[in-house]
Amino acid sequence: MPKTGNPNQPDDERRDITPTQFFTAFSNERRQHAVAYLAQKPAAVRLGDLAEYIAIKEGEPTYERYERVLTDLAHCHLPHLHDAGLVRYNTDEEQVELVVKRNMVAPYLELAGHADA
Repeated sequence: MPKTGNPNQPDDERRDITPTQFFTAFSNERRQHAVAYLAQKPAAVRLGDLAEYIAIKEGEPTYERYERVLTDLAHCHLPHLHDAGLVRYNTDEEQVELVVKRNMVAPYLELAGHADA
């Protein structure tokens, strides 16, 4: 089974990301939006900016929706993406960044309908 290594991690911390882990990570639309947004950014972004982007993408840019998205990202989706080896999430600074190269996630984004990301 082919594996895709994370080239942004030091060799002693590097681990392979399997296609199954990618598909599982992309099985939720909110995680798809998160990865698509992060793939557009050259550095870490604020968690609040990511939550705002997703609330807008979901068509309900209200403060209440923003708060729900923010909580869901922090407690569910970002830990899931972190465990899959796709993002780094600093809970103290509330910063999140993609830790794999964009070309690694591009095919999965295309399959999920985020080709413009």
